[in-house]
Parts: sequence; structure tokens; C-alpha cells
Amino acid sequence: EVQLQASGGGLVQDGGSLRLSCALSGFRFDDYGIGWFRQAPGKEREGLAAISGSDGTIYYSDSVKGRFTISSDNAKNTVYLQMNSLKSEDTGVYHCYARNEELGRIYWGQGTLVTVSS
Repeated sequence: EVQLQASGGGLVQDGGSLRLSCALSGFRFDDYGIGWFRQAPGKEREGLAAISGSDGTIYYSDSVKGRFTISSDNAKNTVYLQMNSLKSEDTGVYHCYARNEELGRIYWGQGTLVTVSS
């Protein structure tokens, strides 16, 4: 069974940093792309970053490029999102997901709340 569990959210001041973790189980990381998206109050869901398990290709949205870094630790079956220079508009629930790169099926994990206070 494919499972993803996000953690690491919390309350941080404007300009601060947080590192989110997405623990993966039940599938081969090599067959999937893993990403993060954010659901902010009153806003559409926004894809932030993703990493390919097959070739390591990385994607960032313009809103987080240069501030956020996605990485993976295959030995720990964990994907991280290091978030620096946080702004109040980064507030939201952060979810990780896994997308099978051949079949396109997507699995979602529970979110973790990030609150950035100004």
C-alpha cells in the first residue's frame, strides 16, 4: 500500500526557515516523482516543487525558486522540502504526493500546517 506522511510544519516568523519531511512507504521511489503542493486559505492549490525518482530532475514553481530546496534520501525513503526566507504568503497546508511516472497515477499524503507570522 502506497503511503506518504508529511511532517515538520509549525509556526515560524517572517524570514525564518522550516524543513518538511515526506516519509514514503509501499512503493519504489525509482518509479515515482515526489512533489509538494500548498493549499492556502482562499487560494487555489499550488504545486511548489517536485523531484523525479528515476532521473533526479527537479522542478520549482516561480514563487519558491531560490528559497525552497527539494531533496531525497533514498536510504530513508524520505523526501525533504527545505524552506528558507519564509513569507506570510507561504502560510498554508503543505502536502506531499507521489506520481507514478509511467502510469500517471497520483497518491496523496496528509498535510502539515505551516504558519508564517509577520
